[in-house]
Amino acid sequence: MVSEGGGWTFLTNHARVLLAIARDPTVQLRQVAASCRITERTAQAIVADLEQAGYLRRRRVGRRNQYTLHLDGPFRHPAEGGVSVRTLLEIFADLADRDAGTAPPPC
Repeated sequence: MVSEGGGWTFLTNHARVLLAIARDPTVQLRQVAASCRITERTAQAIVADLEQAGYLRRRRVGRRNQYTLHLDGPFRHPAEGGVSVRTLLEIFADLADRDAGTAPPPC
């Protein structure tokens, strides 16, 4: 999906999916896809990528998935290799705190 400001955005879909799951570890992929403005199939592929890379683990609980995040790993690009993924989520938690008065649940 192309943004209004051109053909690029600051965050990747992988970052958006991870942020959505961090906000609610029991979120349905349908909701993740809608909030990230991607298809469910794309959301499923991204979750599989994140799981394979070790950033999250999914476990079936009844009819739903529950996600456990592992955020102390570094970003994949060498330019950010010394920074943990947790830092990204903390930045967005702080922004959400200021905007809404509440932070997403801790990871």
